[in-house]
Amino acid sequence: MRQIAARLQEGLTGQRGHLFPWVPVALAGGIGLYFSLSTEPPPWALVLSGALGLVAVALARRLWVGHAPLVVAAGLIGLGLALAGLRAHMVAGPQLDFRYYGPIEGRVVKIDRSASDAVRLTLDRVVLRRMAPDDTPAQVRVSLHGDQGFLDPKPGQVVITTGHLSAPGGAAEPGGFDFRRHAWFLGLGAVGYTRTPLLLLEPPASGQWISKTRMWLSARVQRLLPGETGAFAAAIMTGDRSGMGQETLEALRHSNLAHLLAISGLHMGLLAGFVFGAARLGFLLHTHSRHRWPGKKLAAGVALVAASGYLALSGGNVATERAFVMVSVMLLAVIFDRRALSLRAVALAALVVLVLRPEALLGPGFQMSFAATVALVVVFGWLREARLESGAPGWARPGVSLLVSSITASLATAPVAMAHFNLMSHYGLVANLVSVPVMGVLVVPMAVVAALLMPLGLDWLALRVMEIGLWWILTVARTVSGWDGSVGRIVAPDGTVLPLLALGALFIALWHGRTRWAGFVPMLVAAILWSSASRPDLLIADTGTLVGAMTERGRALSRDRGASFVAGIWLENDGDSRDQAGAAALWPGGAPERQARIHFAGLEVTHLQGKRAAESFEGCQTPGLVVSSVDLPDHPNCDIYDPKRLRKTGSVAVWLVPEGPRFETAAGARLWHRADRNNWPEVRDWLVLASAWLERLAPQPPEQTFSRSGSIRRDGPEP
Repeated sequence: MRQIAARLQEGLTGQRGHLFPWVPVALAGGIGLYFSLSTEPPPWALVLSGALGLVAVALARRLWVGHAPLVVAAGLIGLGLALAGLRAHMVAGPQLDFRYYGPIEGRVVKIDRSASDAVRLTLDRVVLRRMAPDDTPAQVRVSLHGDQGFLDPKPGQVVITTGHLSAPGGAAEPGGFDFRRHAWFLGLGAVGYTRTPLLLLEPPASGQWISKTRMWLSARVQRLLPGETGAFAAAIMTGDRSGMGQETLEALRHSNLAHLLAISGLHMGLLAGFVFGAARLGFLLHTHSRHRWPGKKLAAGVALVAASGYLALSGGNVATERAFVMVSVMLLAVIFDRRALSLRAVALAALVVLVLRPEALLGPGFQMSFAATVALVVVFGWLREARLESGAPGWARPGVSLLVSSITASLATAPVAMAHFNLMSHYGLVANLVSVPVMGVLVVPMAVVAALLMPLGLDWLALRVMEIGLWWILTVARTVSGWDGSVGRIVAPDGTVLPLLALGALFIALWHGRTRWAGFVPMLVAAILWSSASRPDLLIADTGTLVGAMTERGRALSRDRGASFVAGIWLENDGDSRDQAGAAALWPGGAPERQARIHFAGLEVTHLQGKRAAESFEGCQTPGLVVSSVDLPDHPNCDIYDPKRLRKTGSVAVWLVPEGPRFETAAGARLWHRADRNNWPEVRDWLVLASAWLERLAPQPPEQTFSRSGSIRRDGPEP
């Protein structure tokens, strides 16, 4: 052990000057630890963790260089834990704990589309019937169904309708994506739908000029470019994707081109790069500015202003904010004479994002963005050190760089995409190779030119050129997604797979020396765990409306329609390409509508759908499991999962092991599961106490007084 510790300290000593990129990694470790807990830590534990983390980081300077990195890493983990908990308490707000039906009034703050292609509104300043303001959710999201031709919703309008609301749903299965947690950090306290026409109460206020400009620009672009290309152009320029059809979105996803639609690092980087290059060229045109002005720095400043405007105009969602942080860090590096594309710049951008939004760590956008960026910086750094770039002819270098960057980014993001979306686009690399250059050379530059020409009414010229590039990208997406075997289904991995993959890849990328190749060990372990991943034998929806039993031919569902969202997630996680009707056909007897039974591994499972099925249920002759969509009285020999019980457990997974059935539930004692009220005052009180405690522990400076001559006299030893 002593030899291992000595070698570890020697290795850490050899990493001096290269440890800063590990700072966000350690902070992310603490954030991930917070979200992996099954029970919410008390506020005093969060404050203590943050205080100990600060003490560890502060004391690290006084330690030997071989020990200091480990102490700093432990302190950053504690700070990450405290930071994530603090953020969770700060965004806390009321959530509905019952099904609401009645009038819904609020101000439109966002317009998008649901998975069913329905227009969806996010409302704030919500007013609900017979509900006190302190108990009313701060924001709700309502999908518009039925005949909605009476009002064209716009941000800033105060509207009213009559609809259904309920609390955001939890995870479709234990360990899966928890929408309730996601909604907690978005500030959503309820989601629902309406079939009643939307009515206008008040027009948009005069101060919301950014939202008005954004929607006006989106409408203008779609008027000049009708159809899917116009909707695509509006999504790229303003972030408004409400005009995109589901078929187009699915084609982009299956061809691995969906990242071209979301305003993320690619768009922000292309826009900033184009503006930077154009501005620098402009400064070089005139003799005075060419010789007397710092053209490179000024061009970086112009690009930063353009990126800021793009952020404001695009709606400022999380992905765009993350992209803006990355681009702004690199532009500021240019201004302050630092290398723009370096691991330090990427680490600083990741640090800023994690401090501002710790929950972003769990999202595929954050993971894919930084995976691609780190991989590109490392690979091109290796190529530069090996001087392989100089071996290619000058005319071929752009093409080689494009090929290397596309392959690198695709390989780096593929595991993340497969883990989150259970899809693998077999021809995604081909689609990106022929689409990404068009986006960078034609689409984004023409979008900038269109914005500049818009005050003159000549933006249609640039938009027509832009339309050619968008048509090409959509054609590639539809063609590639239509090829046989274009999409492969992937089984959802265990929760430890992605962290192991990330840890191994980061060790290879960030560590210096031959020891870096030890990072392949956790990556190999992760690959083995993923390849041997197993799925639950039985799944129960948190509403009791659906049951899925694993058979030899795949998962059999107890219903061929209804609860389609949950059914789709289960089948995706199984890596099954069937639809709900196909999976229901596997159920013995073809999935009866009201009462479905199945026997497997000695366990009898009965699913009761509706009041009639519950009333006609006669009980269990032998010990069995009963799932009901309505509340049931107790029956002998029956282990009942009805809505009353499922509200406490959430969705349920059952594993049939030799020792007997093993049950796993999705609900836990977390803030978003308990729907607690805002606990920020309690956390703030603990922060005040911790601050006072740290001030008492900190060494006090010598008392300073002033002599008659005005000089400082220190009561203590002379320095």
